[in-house]
Amino acid sequence: MDMMACAFEQGVTFFDNAESYALGESERLMGRALQRLGWPRDRFCVSSKVFFGSVPHPAPTQRGLSRKHLIEACNQSLSRLQLDYLDLFFCHRPDPETPIEEIVTTMQRLITQGKILYWGTSEWPASLIETALRVARERQAEPPVMEQPQYNLLVRKRVEEEYRALCQSFGLGLTTWSPLASGVLTGKYASGEASSAEGGRLRLPGYEWLGAQLDSESGARELEASRKLLALARDRDAKPSQLAIAWCLSNPHVSSVILGASRKSQLLENLSALEWVRHMTPELKAEIEALCPNPL
Repeated sequence: MDMMACAFEQGVTFFDNAESYALGESERLMGRALQRLGWPRDRFCVSSKVFFGSVPHPAPTQRGLSRKHLIEACNQSLSRLQLDYLDLFFCHRPDPETPIEEIVTTMQRLITQGKILYWGTSEWPASLIETALRVARERQAEPPVMEQPQYNLLVRKRVEEEYRALCQSFGLGLTTWSPLASGVLTGKYASGEASSAEGGRLRLPGYEWLGAQLDSESGARELEASRKLLALARDRDAKPSQLAIAWCLSNPHVSSVILGASRKSQLLENLSALEWVRHMTPELKAEIEALCPNPL
């Protein structure tokens, strides 16, 4: 609750969640926090995402994007969040087993019922989003208006190439996640302090997948890029996290950058990236992008 209050005081009004985060417990915690904070409902936005389910080993009816799961997942999220409606409702991944027509018409039903205001997608291929837009137009239904992709200096292709035409032609908004590449771009792994004595493998309890990724050949390039970003940030009297987040925000198609923080000081440092957006000149952007592996 304290972190949400701090974010709100700094101007943050959008809070993201999903049915699958901690199997619904994340939404319960946020719901209790919202009740205690007592903010007027018209002062903030809350999103949830549907696909993976909110129970261990979900049955076929408890996951995916079928009409049954979309409706029940929405109702369950509203109950956990203690809200009357969701501002944004994302299809967390594409579902090849559910026709696009079923997804579009179900989202229209939820909008008509006042349970959601807008719907969108997360990590969908551009071709499938285009299909949803076409179907919505044919059915005179509300189309998807936002996509939630990963976007950072190390992961750029989908946002900058695949979605470009959708953003320009349809006004699709992007609420991007992982601006710091799971912490890699903060430079905290670049020094090797997190490495064990056995083969240099990174000690990351709960994030073994990240340790394995960084121990690969591509991971070595990412760590080298983070070292260079750290050096550039020092030269600019900035934090690497500030430059990395400001760089994401400087993309005109990015509507919002989703941040995650475990303590207040970290949150405030990340939010201070807003001060660097106005300093993100084309020259600085080019300098930052030149540090990263496989630049576009």
